[in-house]
Amino acid sequence: MKHVIARAIACSIILLVLPSCGIPPLRKAEPPPGLPESLNGSTSPENSSQLTIEEFYHDPMLTSLICQAVANNRELKILNEDVQIASNQILSRSGAYLPFVTAGAGAGLNRASRFTLDGAAILNDPYLPGQYFSLAHGNFGGGINLTWQLDIYRQLRNARDAAGQRYNVALEKRNYFITRLAADVAENYYRLMALDKRLENQNLTIELQERSLEIAKDLKEAARINELGVLRFQAEVRKNQSEKLIVNQDIVVTENKINFLVNRFPQPVERVSAGFYDLNINRLSVGVPSQLLQNRPDIRQAERDLAATGLDVKVARVNFFPQLVLNGGTGLEAFVINHLFEPQAVVGSLASSLVGPLVNKRAIRAEYLTANARQLQAIYNYQRVVLNAFTEVVNRLSMVEKYTNSIEIKKQQLAALEASVEVAGNLFQNARVEYIDVLFAQRDLRDARATLIDTKVEQLSAIVNTYQALGGGLSSNPNGVGGVPDQNPYIHTVSRGETFRTISQRYYESERYHKALWAANKTAVPDPDRLTVGDKLIIPPADQLDQALIDVGPTPASPRPETVPDNQPAIPPPPESLPSPFGEKETKDPADSPNPATEK
Repeated sequence: MKHVIARAIACSIILLVLPSCGIPPLRKAEPPPGLPESLNGSTSPENSSQLTIEEFYHDPMLTSLICQAVANNRELKILNEDVQIASNQILSRSGAYLPFVTAGAGAGLNRASRFTLDGAAILNDPYLPGQYFSLAHGNFGGGINLTWQLDIYRQLRNARDAAGQRYNVALEKRNYFITRLAADVAENYYRLMALDKRLENQNLTIELQERSLEIAKDLKEAARINELGVLRFQAEVRKNQSEKLIVNQDIVVTENKINFLVNRFPQPVERVSAGFYDLNINRLSVGVPSQLLQNRPDIRQAERDLAATGLDVKVARVNFFPQLVLNGGTGLEAFVINHLFEPQAVVGSLASSLVGPLVNKRAIRAEYLTANARQLQAIYNYQRVVLNAFTEVVNRLSMVEKYTNSIEIKKQQLAALEASVEVAGNLFQNARVEYIDVLFAQRDLRDARATLIDTKVEQLSAIVNTYQALGGGLSSNPNGVGGVPDQNPYIHTVSRGETFRTISQRYYESERYHKALWAANKTAVPDPDRLTVGDKLIIPPADQLDQALIDVGPTPASPRPETVPDNQPAIPPPPESLPSPFGEKETKDPADSPNPATEK
């Protein structure tokens, strides 16, 4: 009998392990091209992305508009809620690997038929000898039930960590939108200044042509020119007066674009357009190419998504292995409530099951292959985002350089045309040249000014977009950490297992802010070691915390995913910063260890 039992156990183990032999191999991603050694042929020890918007733009009116947009923009608030939803997913996943314990109580009535086995069995009841339960009798009970799937392969914890990575994806998506929002406000602000200069150009042209019109009328009265010259000057004045109205309309539209980004109804936008031709925002410093991977939120977003899909592959792979589930319960049960709390009324059960797939594993294989395909999508998306980021920076640096050189040449052209208009006017007044020469000179001057304005606004737009492409514009606080919008503190709901250290790590990417964070919430949480699930904490920007309570130490940089070797599965390791909200050390995944049955 012992041999039979041993053989049965061995066969059962083989049947449970056998499905793991059929795990399909992972497909590998194609390697990306190597990172360039420089951006546009140049590197620098400093990086403009580290500058705040105040330091970069040096324009209080513009920085005020950007801060208002970050605080009030409705699309950004939608993304903030996406971050909150992702945070709730972490909370949902964080308890999945722990036992599920339920408690309950119940009461009911039961009457058995005497023509059934149950009814015949209680015909002579020990509590009522010789009597049958002719009336319905009660059934009272209460107890605790437990269901626990043992996370022996880290499947549930990997799913939790994947939710944590997707929280970071939502956070970086919001951060990228902030940088793009700041660039859009700045770009429209400078276009508004350019339209002011266009309006000024139209006024100067109209004033110049009106003087020429008066001269033409005087020359006509002196019979030195005919009516044609007067009509041509008059038509040119009307043409520029009409174009001036179009420029005014463009100003209204551009102002309302800024108002929409700032989330306010149409109103004038305050700005100072004097000195537009000589306006210099800031000198651009590109740093080194590897910094781009750390500074760009869209690259960090793709990086986090890549880590999340790698964890999804691990989760799907565990489905090929047997799962161990414990079920148990204990409580009290009696048909008379008076006997419910007697020792004889205690009931209980405990069972364990080891369940694994044996036949028809198509759903598991499909889920595993789908997770692998999504991982490959994330890898290629990461490669695409990195390539796009480098291309954007190089293109915009080239635009800044070319437009800057073009502006210097156009200024020289403008000076020559201004002199030619003055000379043509003097000659025309003395009847030394025809009116058509004066018209052409004035048109060329007007067009040259318009071209200079267009070139200048394109140069400023290129500088703004280069700053954004380098990763700048995320925050306006000096530390530039956390991505928490200014003037819009984030409200965090405490979940199980969280401390001020883990919350500081999540929002400020370092635990050294935990004392200052507690001081900011001291009224709501008197004791920093007694956080309660459901507590509401204010997460202010880093510069609004008590600087004296911040521990000295560098803020850790975001890790970069390693390149996947050709002979290894395309599963990136989870970033080291992720487990911090849960306070657990990473353990080896048993599902990653070689399977003897598979090797056979």
